[in-house]
Amino acid sequence: MDMEMTAADAAFRDEVCNFFDAKLTEDMREASNLTSGVFAEMEIGRRWHPALYEQGWIAPAWPEEHGGTGWTPMQRYIYDSEAGAAGAPRLFSMGLRMVGPVVMKFGTDEQKNFYLPRIRAGDDVWCQGYSEPGSGSDLASLQTRAVVDGDHYVVNGTKLWTTGAQYADRMFCLVRTSTEGKPQEGISFILIDMDTPGIKIEPIITLAGDHEVNQVFLDDVRVPIKNRVGEENDGWTVAKYLLEFERGGAAYATVLEAALEKLRAVAENECANNGRLIDDDAFAAKLANLEVRQMAVQATEHRIMSDIAQRGRPGPASSIMKVLGSENNQLISELAVEASQYYGAVYQPEARVPGNNVAPIGPAKSVPVMPKYLNFRAATIYAGSSEVQRNIMAKLVLGL
Repeated sequence: MDMEMTAADAAFRDEVCNFFDAKLTEDMREASNLTSGVFAEMEIGRRWHPALYEQGWIAPAWPEEHGGTGWTPMQRYIYDSEAGAAGAPRLFSMGLRMVGPVVMKFGTDEQKNFYLPRIRAGDDVWCQGYSEPGSGSDLASLQTRAVVDGDHYVVNGTKLWTTGAQYADRMFCLVRTSTEGKPQEGISFILIDMDTPGIKIEPIITLAGDHEVNQVFLDDVRVPIKNRVGEENDGWTVAKYLLEFERGGAAYATVLEAALEKLRAVAENECANNGRLIDDDAFAAKLANLEVRQMAVQATEHRIMSDIAQRGRPGPASSIMKVLGSENNQLISELAVEASQYYGAVYQPEARVPGNNVAPIGPAKSVPVMPKYLNFRAATIYAGSSEVQRNIMAKLVLGL
């Protein structure tokens, strides 16, 4: 991918910066900074989504025929870089990033015409029904059953670690429709309305004190068969395609660069042991190591962006991005805790609420540090553990 910026690219960058200056409010920037999770607060995201939608920038990765921007890979890189630098909220994007591309590839015309405009407009919030108790990294062992009854499936089972289920209007869900043959051969991919009778959501509070994930119970939930995406018992093919978009091509590098920039500022400007952290040889070496790893993440992301531009999908190389991105996330959060010293250990959740008038204990930038560290402990597990990703790389990338 050619990273040289043309005059047209520079003009586009100016357009992006002007848009952020005009539409990105201070409370949105504050919320983006204070959040400990992957996504911004839902209320903030619901305000940011319409601004992008009205600008026509809500789905940069989608093809133009379905409402995408038609941006070049360089334009997407510019947008992502400026969004990270400006502190733009990261939308809860399971509809845009995950189920949208799946419906485009495997859905019927009826499904495309109904769901895709609603996803772009933000009319529906989606959650993901994949993992189950005992079926996380070993997803093929899932046990949630869907039995045909007339023109419906009757679904029974439970889904675990379901991010955003408490807000979701719909769920894309893997269910077992057959017990014959290999486990992967009996799975189907269905779309479930979350207001259907028989669905119960139980919250799970994370170590960071956040309500991000849930357990979802499905008891005799009736789902129209027309809500199946792809062929019956071929859901494994659909699921693997979706996971490519979950694991790679999601602007990891720009998010990490923004976090690393904040860490550099702390190291260069704040005193520790009567001097700057950057002057401590041990800390400086750790920071330099992160910067080198960040360069690797950025180069890998550029390569994957080029693959998407040529093939329309990240492919198995998305696993490389997932490992590099999630592990760097953890390392940056660890070093941020070290930089915050004892202020990082203070539990002050009220100071993480956007618009609060609470005086933080210690530097304000230390408030979200420990929650982010705790939240990112899961980064090497969700969307497929690092061990699973390395197996995929060994088989499908390296051919071992």
